Amino acid sequence: GLYFQAGHEVLATQGVELTHRDFAEQSLQKGLSVFDFLPDQNAELIEELRLKRNARYSALLAEGVQVVDGVIETLETFHGRVQMGIVTGSRRDHFDIVHAKTDLLPFFDFVLAREDYEEAKPHPDAYLKAMRLHGLQPDDCVVVEDSERGCVAAAAAGLRVLAVPNALSKYGDFSSAYKILNSVRDVVEEIEKLG
Repeated sequence: GLYFQAGHEVLATQGVELTHRDFAEQSLQKGLSVFDFLPDQNAELIEELRLKRNARYSALLAEGVQVVDGVIETLETFHGRVQMGIVTGSRRDHFDIVHAKTDLLPFFDFVLAREDYEEAKPHPDAYLKAMRLHGLQPDDCVVVEDSERGCVAAAAAGLRVLAVPNALSKYGDFSSAYKILNSVRDVVEEIEKLG
């Protein structure tokens, strides 16, 4: 993904080769900083690199994001039939850049970005807050997640989770999911089975 690419490029300036596997384990699974791989743990350097990474990520996002195959059809199937929301670990500014050109936001009734809740995934806070704000109970919800940390968070909130791992998150442990799917195209059938 683009976040990996931005981190990879910035770490390379310091002679650190970030692999997809390292990124998946460090960032996606453990929720730790990829800057922990730097031999020099100077706080000022890390903050400078973090700012460069965030700027590069924003630039990559502005170039355009490709919508995952099957997402639009899946959203069209449920639009107007059920309430849909996004609970993301992304910062609001990055989220807004991503979705400025995707035309996906009209499908959703609400969005909670990282600044909207206290504890980051895998803590259930984000999902608990989304349910509280929108008058939902766990039995009312099915979560579609692409990350291990997101699956753990949703399951800890008492929600059924359909996991759809992506190229980076596929290394994760999705055992907390209700079901693991190969494609977002399988989501419609699974949700309709749940009633």
